[in-house]
Parts: sequence; C-alpha cells; structure tokens
Amino acid sequence: MKKRAALITLLTLLLSLIGLVPQAYADETTPNDEFRVGMEAGYAPFNWTQTTDAHGAVPIDKSSWAGGYDVQIAKKVAEGLGKKLVIVKTEWDGLPVALQSNNIDAVIAGMSPTAERKKEIDFTDPYYESDLVIVTRANSKYADATSLADFKGAKITAQQSTFHYTVIDQIPGVEKRQAAKGFSQMRASLLSGDIDGYVSERPEGVTAETASNQYKMVEFAEGKGFKTNPEDVQVAIGMRKGDPNIAKVNEILAGISQDQRLKLMDQAIKEQPVAADKEATAQEKPGLLADFKNIWKNYGGLFLRGAGLTLFIALTSTVIGMGIGLLIGVYRTLPKAASLAGRFFQKLFNGLLTVYIEVFRGTPMMVQAMVIFYGLGMAFGINLDRTFAALLIVSVNTGAYMSEIVRGGIYAVDQGQFEAAQAIGMTHGQTMKKIVLPQVLRNILPATGNEVVINIKDTAVLSVISVADLFFQGNSAAGTNYQYFQTFAIIGLIYLVMTITVSRLLRLVENKIDGPSSYEKTDTATIQNELEE
Repeated sequence: MKKRAALITLLTLLLSLIGLVPQAYADETTPNDEFRVGMEAGYAPFNWTQTTDAHGAVPIDKSSWAGGYDVQIAKKVAEGLGKKLVIVKTEWDGLPVALQSNNIDAVIAGMSPTAERKKEIDFTDPYYESDLVIVTRANSKYADATSLADFKGAKITAQQSTFHYTVIDQIPGVEKRQAAKGFSQMRASLLSGDIDGYVSERPEGVTAETASNQYKMVEFAEGKGFKTNPEDVQVAIGMRKGDPNIAKVNEILAGISQDQRLKLMDQAIKEQPVAADKEATAQEKPGLLADFKNIWKNYGGLFLRGAGLTLFIALTSTVIGMGIGLLIGVYRTLPKAASLAGRFFQKLFNGLLTVYIEVFRGTPMMVQAMVIFYGLGMAFGINLDRTFAALLIVSVNTGAYMSEIVRGGIYAVDQGQFEAAQAIGMTHGQTMKKIVLPQVLRNILPATGNEVVINIKDTAVLSVISVADLFFQGNSAAGTNYQYFQTFAIIGLIYLVMTITVSRLLRLVENKIDGPSSYEKTDTATIQNELEE
C-alpha cells in the first residue's frame, strides 16, 4: 500500500513537470508577415532574458521575454518593415548557421561585421559603436591597470568566434587562455580565479560592475588600449547573403539618430534585470540564502518549465529508442533467408543497421544535433521544429544504444528455450513474442532506467540548437543575474530530484514485475483436494 502511494506521488510529480512544457514553435520557417531575429538573450545590456514583459520586452515563449538594446533596435526595424517581431533565442555559435539555414531572418546580437563573418553573411550599416575593455576582479592586482602593458603575465580570454579573442595577442607577455563558449563561462572562470580577465565591450563591462562589486572594468586612454579596425568595434545586423531587405533596413537605421541610440543604450543599462534585482534586494539582509530565494522568486517558473521540457524529451525519446532497439534486436535474430536474393538484402540491411549504430554511438550528441538541425536546413531547406528535432536526435541516439542493450538481453535468454519452442512447432515470431521478449524486457529494465537518467542529463547538449531545456534556462538566468554558483546549484538540485525520482519509479516497476520475494508453500494433499473439488 505504501509503495502504491509513493508510486502515485512520484508519477504526479513527473506529470506536473511535464505539464509545464512550453509550447514548441509551430513552424520554424518564416511567415511573410514575421521578422524573426536571433539573439543569445544573455548578453546584457545588449540582450537578456526576463520573466515579465516589463520595459517593452518581446516574448520568446509563454514564460520568458527578451529585453535590451538589441531588442529595441529590432522593434524599430520590424516596424519599419511592416512585420511582426519574433525573437528566436539562439546560442552564440548557432546564430550564423541559424541564419544560413533560414531559421531566422537576421542576427541582432551585438555582432561585429568582421571580414571573416562577411564571407558567410551580409551586414547592414552599424547601429552601435563601442570601446573594448578588460573585465577583471576588483581585488586583482590588475584592477588599477591603465594600459595593456599592465596586464603582462595575466591570464586573459574572450568569447569564442569573436574578434575580442584575436586582440588578446596585443597584450605584451599575456597568457592567452582557451576561448570561452560564452560570457557566463568567462565570468564564472574569473571569479573562481581560473583567469585574470576577459576582453569585452564597455556596455557589458558596465553591466558586470553593476551586477557585483567583485568585478572591475578596466578602460584605457587613447593610445594605451587595443588597436582595432572600425568594423571591429562596430555592431551591425547580420542578414543572409543577397537579402533584398538590407537596403530597407539600412534606411530604417539611418532614421535612428546617434542621440536616440545613446539614449536607448543608457535606458537598457538602467533597465537590465541585474540592476533591478540589485535595487530590489538592497534593503534585504545579504547572504546565500537571500540569493537563492531571490533567484527562485524571479526564475523558478522558468526553471520548472525547462525541467518539464527536459523530462518530456528524455522520457519520450527513451520509449521511442527502446522501440527502435527492440525492432533492430528482433530483426537481427531472424534466421537466414532461404533464397539468394533474400540473403543479399538481409545482409545489406544488417550492414546499414551496423552503420547506424556505429555512427550514433561513435559521435557526440552535440555534433549530431548540429548536423541534423542545421545541416538539414542548409543542405535541403528542411527546417525542423526545435522540440521535434530534439526528440528525433535523442531518440535515434538512444535507439543505437538500446539496440545493443536488447541484443545482450536476447543473448541472456537460455538457448534451450529457443530449441524447445522450435521443437513444439512455434515459429520464430511466436517464440520471440511469447517466450523471449517478455524475459528480455525484464532483463533490460535496469539498463533502460540508466538510459533515462543519462537522457535527462544529456538533453543539456541540445542547448546548441537552442532547445529551452533546464540547462538552457539556467544558463540564461545566470547570464542575466551574474550569480553563477547559486543559479547552477539550484539547477543541479532540480536535475538530482528528477533523476532520483525516475530511478525510484523504475525500481518500483522492477519489483512489481518480479512479484513477491517469497511464496507460501502448499502441500501436495491440499493441491489434490482443490483439484478434486
């Protein structure tokens, strides 16, 4: 009775989380009346994620909105084009490929029109220009630096795929560290002492100082800072090669005066969530507990929706993957075909299955996600819904692993049972259905549970195609509030609750299948009497 109550409680919890799954995009191609803009929504004050529509923010989905300087520029451009603005939250590395694969119409994300990027996409006239700075720790020996020479021997990095990383070489005697995936990673590395600073733009540096007194933005006087080309410090809108709207967008940008642009940036710096959070908590007693409460208050709903999507993808994909594995496992046990042609096609199909298994077991899921989601769009013009793409990617990946698990489960069934079934005239299909598969399902249940747990955690790699799972939402929140330890401690706890819950549920299922651990013995006389009656 207690086990049944616990099972119902755990199922209710899982279903509640799955019910929080945000609505997926109905169509990843662009309708004629929409202007789809890609941005990180995590690079304040240019763009960020918030949980309300305050200050004219634009919805990302039903539970989150995008705000910032880039959003305000995007609104003006969309209005000028006579189209509805749609924000597509996308990881930085995925922005150019999302544009090329027609998932978005433009990149408005603080992107500089460098010569390298111009080879792949076209850019409009610049809509902002900023100076380069270095963000370091306030208590660092480099906090009082006034020139690049003062950073001699410092461990410096910058964001991957940006020109910021290339200018690090201008610092004499610098220890250039590996480029970071995003600003969240760099800020966390800086506070942990792994690096001494990172290269950024002045608005982001102002944001860092606003977020915490642990950061210090170092600016340089003329002639003592980085040497850059004009296009390196300019920010422009990225669009597809030969896009006919570029001229119209340039006309719209020309109508925004320099004074208006400065006011928009000042407004963005003032309205960014990290500034609002700091003002709201100024009267509260400082401490980790207060930080945790504030993060959960502001982003708890976002985290739960991300957890719901994570569970939905993991559970659904595991079920589909198990189905794929069972089909492949059963097919591989088929007896050899009688005809020559049948044996040829059987061998050919087995070869294709082997290629499938080896490819999806031998390559990272992150690479598979990039190839399937963006590759299909670029090569064949097939633009998948992100949630559907996530289910497809995780399902086929899980199917490759499950096929080998099922194969092991079939081999675990005693060969004598196959022979006995054959002796009484059962066909191969009857043998598998009536005798083998019921045992296989029980044998592979622990391994299947392990796959569910792995899938819950591995959905984090889907952030590369901007699936709004738990990790993606946590990363967005941390990039906005600058509280990395507190935010990811909460994210880690949610993952732990989900994996433990699923593990316990599967353990209960195993016990249910196995039946009672002991049975009451009945003597022969009693059985005989029951039969006679």
